[in-house]
Amino acid sequence: MGAYDIIERMAERGSRPAPITVYRALEFLLAHGLVHKIESRNAFVACSHSHEGHPAALLICEDCGTVAELDAPEIYESLVVQAKGQNFHAAQTLIEMSGTCGSCAGKH
Repeated sequence: MGAYDIIERMAERGSRPAPITVYRALEFLLAHGLVHKIESRNAFVACSHSHEGHPAALLICEDCGTVAELDAPEIYESLVVQAKGQNFHAAQTLIEMSGTCGSCAGKH
């Protein structure tokens, strides 16, 4: 869900918050590991569990929009090692995979 989707939903239940208010709330939730930002969609999804210091891999269904979290510490560690081998120091790591979820795949 994007920030403006959140604003619209909140407006249905009462007053419309200012965009800056929603963005600040999302920044707070991101900083505390309670949501993930889906960079490819400029949207946010609630975090469903702890990742013990590693980023989650996000599996995004192109049909229904469902986002699943995948713990993949070995993939993350491999990326870090390979980046260091190139003398690259990552500031942020995002792993997003788009495709079709099992529910949608069964419908085709």
